[in-house]
Amino acid sequence: MIYKSKEGEIDLSAITRLYPAAVIEMYGEVAEMSLEWMDSNADKVKLLHYVLVFDLTPLHAEVKNKKTLVFQTREELLDAMTEVAQFFDK
Repeated sequence: MIYKSKEGEIDLSAITRLYPAAVIEMYGEVAEMSLEWMDSNADKVKLLHYVLVFDLTPLHAEVKNKKTLVFQTREELLDAMTEVAQFFDK
């Protein structure tokens, strides 16, 4: 299963984890947070953008292998998530 993203092709059969996140800045630090956390703390942090993370790291591997797609709006992120989900419904 190959997903053709704006950043290139991603082999979905190699994914060990797939998750959305909000990238925020708080007290000068940048971090990925869950969308639920972002919703609860939106008034306390600066939202930089949203990401969809394709973790391709094999279990117990030392070196991380991730591909990240960046989105400026939550709607764009949700559209991409819907598109990727269609591959798993087959």
